[in-house]
Amino acid sequence: MTRLAEAGAALLGSALLKARGLHGGSLSQIVHITLADGREAIVKGGAAPIAEAAMLEAIAASGTPAPAVLAASGEALVIEAMPAGGSLNEAWAGLGLVLAKLHAAKGRSYGWADEYAFGPVAIANGWMESWPGFWAERRLLAHCPHLAPALARRVEALAADLQNRLPAQPPVSLLHGDLWGGNILIARNRVSALIDPACYYGHAEVDIAMLGLFDRPSPAFYEAYGALEPGHEERVAVYRLWPALVHLRLFGDGYRPLTAQLLSEAGA
Repeated sequence: MTRLAEAGAALLGSALLKARGLHGGSLSQIVHITLADGREAIVKGGAAPIAEAAMLEAIAASGTPAPAVLAASGEALVIEAMPAGGSLNEAWAGLGLVLAKLHAAKGRSYGWADEYAFGPVAIANGWMESWPGFWAERRLLAHCPHLAPALARRVEALAADLQNRLPAQPPVSLLHGDLWGGNILIARNRVSALIDPACYYGHAEVDIAMLGLFDRPSPAFYEAYGALEPGHEERVAVYRLWPALVHLRLFGDGYRPLTAQLLSEAGA
């Protein structure tokens, strides 16, 4: 923790006064620092701080709340300390509006300029013009070499049929990419920031599907976000399968039943 805090202070050009570790994701260290000149900031480690900085800047550029990027290097990302501590249950409607604004930011192709990773699990983001092709190759088939053969065959069968299950070219929306309650900061019943992104451009339904995997958005969220496209119910399991596969690889067999359930729901 001390090394990361000192790296953040150095990037801000001041001496470190004090640091305290923060509870965050299981894949990177996060500390709150106070500098000798009185400034405060959040410092985050991880494998790709510069790439994450670009993602936060893209979110902010869309008009969506995100912490300002103060500095970044190959070792550390330094961001603005944002107000938090509120409950997402108090802000579902606000999140619907925030997410609609994020998804209104459009790109030209599916993917992202940089590859990314969740810890040891690589996230391939190479640009593609076909959305079913992107989801098959970049999000599903990429996991198959790391799965048990029987599970891999089910994923491969689903991937081969995605042209019949997903829209060929849905609007190319900016996605948060790892949207769950822990990555949404709430203060005074409002969304103060989206954090810890894994951005890319894709079908907006991906963020909504993942949000509902671990959280339960209220009707107010959907009313504020706006109408979803016809057939979205049939695509939910397909889109939730990717985070389930990531969790299976990161955290082990405890996520195998969820993965198998989603494959069954998707008809694979």
